[in-house]
Amino acid sequence: MSAFRCGIGYDAHRLVSGRKLILGGVEIAHKRGLEGHSDADVLSHAIADAILGALGAGDIGKHFPNTEESIRGISSIEILRHVATIAAQKNARVVNVDATVLAEAPKISPHITAMQEKIADALGVKAKAISVKATTNEGLGAIGRGEGMSAIAVASVEVP
Repeated sequence: MSAFRCGIGYDAHRLVSGRKLILGGVEIAHKRGLEGHSDADVLSHAIADAILGALGAGDIGKHFPNTEESIRGISSIEILRHVATIAAQKNARVVNVDATVLAEAPKISPHITAMQEKIADALGVKAKAISVKATTNEGLGAIGRGEGMSAIAVASVEVP
């Protein structure tokens, strides 16, 4: 008999000059990118943490510590592929993901379909199982001032 479990993930990174902006594995034209040990893809990181949480497998920092120089600059799509491998090793199946990006700029909506496809491919699921939304922080706080971006995600997995 299988069971359904869900997990929640959150990530935030500061925007800086000299970095590409990557969200959901998609490069988006913007004057600044997200600072981090990996490509700093807040959307993929939140999704990875949500799935890992649903699996009871720790968090992204456990599997990809920012002290590990050999993975500096790693693509967060590779992180999602690793999370899918962990799920498979546990005979678990990602059922769906619902995620929201919080950012003042740039516009995220034109890139959502491409993000869903990249994320779905990395996780080995159909794109319709991945929901990505975007909103602003209405000018409130650091995200509202355009100093960074964040993402929150919920994932459902089926476990044996």
